[in-house]
Amino acid sequence: MKKTKKAKRGKVVKVKDFESMTVSQVMEKEVQSVRLTTKGDVIASLMIEGFGAVPVVENGRKLAGIVSEHDLLAAVDDGQRLGAVSAKDVMTSNPYSVRPETTLGTLVHVLRASDLVRVPVVDDKDKLVGIIARRDVLRTYLTTGGKR
Repeated sequence: MKKTKKAKRGKVVKVKDFESMTVSQVMEKEVQSVRLTTKGDVIASLMIEGFGAVPVVENGRKLAGIVSEHDLLAAVDDGQRLGAVSAKDVMTSNPYSVRPETTLGTLVHVLRASDLVRVPVVDDKDKLVGIIARRDVLRTYLTTGGKR
């Protein structure tokens, strides 16, 4: 039996079980991504706008890698100019990703066991379909009241 919660204006809404909810229910579907040739300074500009890690795609949005703030800072620390390096030069290739049907309970375990902040979401052909961040998971936990 589904638990219910009274919403504003007297409507009754179903409260999902947090751990069994799926990534597809929570992920950001409009993902800002870059190509292999995108320069580091352009990627840094995207990060300043609020993206801490940017997926790198090729050929029809197939996930090729991810560039994090850490990757760009490493390039700077190595004396490279961000305008002279491309995503391909600094990205983490074959990044960890999840499928839309992954449960939030599983994702919490993955995030806890790793240093990942954002995880690309891919379909069965490795096409980028979303991204999910720690904050998305925590927001959902609070919204559902952490129902288990």
